[in-house]
Formats: sequence, structure tokens, C-alpha cells
Amino acid sequence: MTGNNPVDRSKLGTKRHILTDKEGIPLSVILSSASTHDIKMVTEAVDYSAIKRPVSLSKTKNGRDRKQHLCLDKAYNSKPVEQELIKRGYVLHMPYKRERGEEVKSETQQILNHKKHPARRWVVERTNSWHNRFRKLFTRYEKKMENYLGLVQLSCCIIIYRKIVLG
Repeated sequence: MTGNNPVDRSKLGTKRHILTDKEGIPLSVILSSASTHDIKMVTEAVDYSAIKRPVSLSKTKNGRDRKQHLCLDKAYNSKPVEQELIKRGYVLHMPYKRERGEEVKSETQQILNHKKHPARRWVVERTNSWHNRFRKLFTRYEKKMENYLGLVQLSCCIIIYRKIVLG
């Protein structure tokens, strides 16, 4: 499954959509062609997680329900995606994407709108960097999608082993 990559002058390419926990351990990896937009794959990445979400979450010391948070970047900012993820029980953290012609907010307005839990998208970027350390993943040499998916899954297993077992 390769498609035209708009960044690389329409060369064939593959995109990895990765869902991680807060430590950077991969929970779900979906492959798509490079020309597909991220919005189309976000619900699949959440649905195909290796660890299923618990039905009843634990409670905090105050007796409130503990909610699961999902940090996304600006590419996922759309109303249908937000509604689907909220239906699945996630609290979303996305940077605000302003419309054309809209004025930039002042610093005081941005501080007032600042969320209690800031987005930590760097965790996923770090996991992408760990994947790119594997030579066979950095440049795709495999022609078959199944072979490349197997290598991505093997790299996820190695990352989990290094993170959990070796510390």
C-alpha cells in the first residue's frame, strides 16, 4: 500500500500512524499510503489498539472518575473526528487551528484558554525517531506491504522490550 507522497514530488511512500502511551510505548500502528490524510486514519489507530481500554476507569483520591486523555496535533483538528473520539470517551488535547482572516489572540487570551493538561506530542515524535533508527524502516526496501508491516511490528516489539525490560 504505497501512494503518491505530496512532499517528495509524488514519489511512492508509506505513512505510519502511531498511537503511544505517555511513556512512548507503541500501542497501535497503522500503515497507509503517503497521500492519505491523517484524519482518515485516527479512528482506526484508536480502535486497533493492542491494549483495550477498561470499561470502568479507576477513581482519583477525590472520588472523581479518571478520564483518558488523547493528545493530537493540528492535522486532526476537525469536528467529525472530535465527535468520534469524544464518543469513545477521550478528553482531547489539540492546539487551536485558527481560520483564514482570523486575528491572532493576545497572550492574555491564550493564557486564559490554556488547558490544565498541556499536549505532549513530543512523545510520539520520539517514538517515530526510535522507529527510524531501524535501517529497514527509515527507507522502505520491501515491495510487499505484509513484509513491511511485519518489520514495523518487530520494531515495536523491540522498542517495548527495551523500554519495559531493560528500563
